[in-house]
Amino acid sequence: MTANTRILIQHLFRTVSKYDRDARIQKVRPGFTLIELLVVIAIIGVLVGLLLPAVQAAREAARRSSCQNKLRQFGLALHNFESAKECFPPTDDRTVGAFSVHSRLLPYAEEKSLQDLLDFRQNAFSGAYNAQIPNPSFASAFATPIPMMLCPSDPAPTVNGVTVNGNTYWYGANNYMVSFGSGTGTNYDIRWPTDGIVYEKSKVRFANITDGTSNTVFASEAVRSIGSDTVFPAGSPPAFPYQYTLNASTGVSSTLNAAPGMTGMSSNPTLDTTWKNLTSWRGVNSSAMRGRGCSWAATAVPNTLTNGYLPPNSRIPDYVIHFTGFFGPKSWHVGGAQVLFGDGNVKILSETMDAKVCQSLHSISGGESAEAL
Repeated sequence: MTANTRILIQHLFRTVSKYDRDARIQKVRPGFTLIELLVVIAIIGVLVGLLLPAVQAAREAARRSSCQNKLRQFGLALHNFESAKECFPPTDDRTVGAFSVHSRLLPYAEEKSLQDLLDFRQNAFSGAYNAQIPNPSFASAFATPIPMMLCPSDPAPTVNGVTVNGNTYWYGANNYMVSFGSGTGTNYDIRWPTDGIVYEKSKVRFANITDGTSNTVFASEAVRSIGSDTVFPAGSPPAFPYQYTLNASTGVSSTLNAAPGMTGMSSNPTLDTTWKNLTSWRGVNSSAMRGRGCSWAATAVPNTLTNGYLPPNSRIPDYVIHFTGFFGPKSWHVGGAQVLFGDGNVKILSETMDAKVCQSLHSISGGESAEAL
């Protein structure tokens, strides 16, 4: 055997040995088949699908707790105002550029620096009632969102632009509405004394709440509006929980009467049979500022006030008629909406609650039973 042949055989032997060793390593090396990999991916997908609802539910529970705390702080502000001024803050005459109830609560809600930017000796707004613009001196303050007045579950913008005569004005939004009563009889007309804790030029005190503070709603949350005034076909309303208010002013006179009530409207229209026939809806960019919760600064009823005519999370939308309307607690929370009682307690009222019970809870002196609680 020649030297070259010997070298060639040795080289071949080493090569075969290497391949044999690599083959043996590959045989014992662990790994996944394609089917095993697909099974693992499917299992992970199922686990993620099971986990996401639980995470979302936990987040919503935290948001609802935050909303509850904010309403409780709002109640403390109302209590402190009544203690200092010996009455709850009234709504001012809506026709003279008035400040809202919320504006007067600012120093009692740790927002004194914001209220210092306001001057209650001046008008907050100017112009016609259905096309008001902010006093330039207060525009920057009005545009400031106040965290305490915003429900974290509401996805609507916290600052709203309202266009009037081609100019856009900005406002901090609001979720928490002060009750002006049950809305029954003529208690929807805030120009006159109602059965709530506020109305125009009211001076309601704790002593006037003969139903008891634990049975009387002082404030409740609402769903903030979005978008501009629009039309939805009859029978095809926007998606619940209605980020628009229903414009029901047609056929009702806005002329001031010498007695409570509005010409062209019965004391309490039968909303459940009439609202689906209406097609005009108000958005947050309504020049009349009749979108719900458009501004914490505006005294217009849709912005800062409510009554309990509709039950919580009613499938009937908030019903706006000129300067007033028919409302109820509304929220993005599942199963109901949160309300503030006069004793400072905050509860979520079930959307299965009877309308008459909800109305009685918003009355301060009707003597109604609140056994459903």
